[in-house]
Amino acid sequence: MRLEERVPSWLDRLAAIGALPEDPPDIRVRKAAQVLTACLVTALAIGWVAIYFAKGLPVSASIPLAFQVASLGGILYFARTKRFEGFRTSQIALALVLPFALQISLGGFIPSSGVILWASISPLGALMFRGTEHARPWFYAFAAELVVAGVLDPHLHSKAAVIGQSLITTMFVLNFYGVSLTSFLMMRYFVRGRERALASLDEEHRALLIEQTKSERLLLNVLPEVIAKRLKESDEVIADAFDDVTVLFADIAGFTPLSARLPPDEIVRMLNALFSEFDDIAERRGLEKIKTIGDAYMVAGGLPLPRPDHAEAVASAAIDMRSVVAATTNDTLSVRIGIDSGPVVAGVIGRRKFIYDLWGDTVNTASRMESQGTPGGIQVTERTYARLLDRFAFQARGTIDVKGKGQMQTYWMLGRL
Repeated sequence: MRLEERVPSWLDRLAAIGALPEDPPDIRVRKAAQVLTACLVTALAIGWVAIYFAKGLPVSASIPLAFQVASLGGILYFARTKRFEGFRTSQIALALVLPFALQISLGGFIPSSGVILWASISPLGALMFRGTEHARPWFYAFAAELVVAGVLDPHLHSKAAVIGQSLITTMFVLNFYGVSLTSFLMMRYFVRGRERALASLDEEHRALLIEQTKSERLLLNVLPEVIAKRLKESDEVIADAFDDVTVLFADIAGFTPLSARLPPDEIVRMLNALFSEFDDIAERRGLEKIKTIGDAYMVAGGLPLPRPDHAEAVASAAIDMRSVVAATTNDTLSVRIGIDSGPVVAGVIGRRKFIYDLWGDTVNTASRMESQGTPGGIQVTERTYARLLDRFAFQARGTIDVKGKGQMQTYWMLGRL
């Protein structure tokens, strides 16, 4: 493996020495940038230690050496304890104080080659690693330090170290280059880390939106859109009274004995094909599918949004359903349908696997119309008949004894006029 392929992995491991599993992406980036900055400045300080020792300036050389020792100690402490606040504050303070002390030891701005410029990393680091509010005091401290250095500068010339003009110029270049390099790399890593964190958050956000869309779609498959919206906006019980709706029950006649002779997967495929067609009919007619129970199908018109033509829409759907069953099963099966119109109560039951359901005499009567009908027949009550007699053809069945209702006049719906 080439060196340029190894270095990023090595840097990532070094940067993560103080990371905790629960750290959010932003804190993780701040910790990594602080560790790498401390390591970089500590490494660069080797040059200053060597130069000043070589020039016979042990006091000046001891200052960057002290920085190295303190910085390495802070890194090791952070790696062991994971206490970021103390490590961060100590690094910012070292960057502020020690360049000032080094400039004083060398005799001012010129003899030190402007080494106090390194102190600018302190407020910059505070800004990056602690935020704008915490960075302000550090910037004020840096500004005050420059003023003090300026005031003391004339008094330090007599004690300035003699290191030669060429070395002063060289050190000016090194100081400017070192500060610029450190600032650039520090900000570059920080910005790239933030970009990666933001990209990760953006990806998570997109994944969340996808999951939310799936959840919305699943919810709308269970509940009407207006009911789903109410359920998301409030924890209140959803229950509404409707004065005039039409309810349809459909049952596949002959399906139960047929299912005893067929494999389970074929039974499910057949029922799924039929009820999927019923779903399409309900959607096309603007009706609300309520539920399926075994091979029975329930649909209603006029709710949750009232409509004046609910009886006509349900009657048209019943005719469509009868045709679909005949065409899909080649007349081997037929559908038995019952319809009634009147008031109902509708609402959502449960919090897990909830359902939008209907209750009331109209629901019970429509169910009786189906169960006491005949295969292929569409049996309606007198109140449904009264709404549709000028648009559909009917045949009176006569009076029948309806369980729980007594004697009722019912009609067979034959088709559209």
